[in-house]
Amino acid sequence: MYSPPELELDLTSSLYDRIADELVENGYLILPSALPESLLQDLYQHVRAQDDDAFHRAGIGRDQDHQLHGRIRRDQIRWLNRQHPAETAYLDWMEGLREGLNRRLFMGLFDYEAHFAHYPAGAFYARHLDAFRGQTNRVLTTVLYLNPQWDETQGGELLIWPEPDSDATIATVVPRMGTLVIFLSERFPHEVLPAKTDRFSIAGWFRVNASINNQLDPPR
Repeated sequence: MYSPPELELDLTSSLYDRIADELVENGYLILPSALPESLLQDLYQHVRAQDDDAFHRAGIGRDQDHQLHGRIRRDQIRWLNRQHPAETAYLDWMEGLREGLNRRLFMGLFDYEAHFAHYPAGAFYARHLDAFRGQTNRVLTTVLYLNPQWDETQGGELLIWPEPDSDATIATVVPRMGTLVIFLSERFPHEVLPAKTDRFSIAGWFRVNASINNQLDPPR
């Protein structure tokens, strides 16, 4: 169905308003269907068409601290780039969200990085934080699921806790096609449970410019 440009702008603005409001109120949100269906299908077909050697075993840490740790995570990843139309369209959508959140919340989001994540049957990612306060420039996490016709019996849920020492979760997310999860990277521990079959998603992070932050707030 054709939507006139002004209607699309209104819908996009309303979506950004909702995301901003829920981040302020709760620090996280779960959107069952935020992205266009055509883009979701393109991303799904694209990730399923990837050769196995396009993915590599994920590790923990960055740069010289990066290490593989099979007791913590067993997923496989491939970083997104702009060499395929579906990846470009997704990165453009996230760029629009970055600008929208900066206008509404003045978060100073500088850029966005993302990778495809493939969890083979039985793979998991133990409870963890995406960022530790003051030790990274990742401030906002996004997860988009690319699993059509997924139900609870297949496993692979994302569990979210309200804080590091919490015993009770605040959300259990079934990784259904099109579901988008957004949360503050430093605040919410989360875990990926094992699935019974291949599970696909795109994990991403909005970042701030660490060099600028260090200039504005020097070490004490």
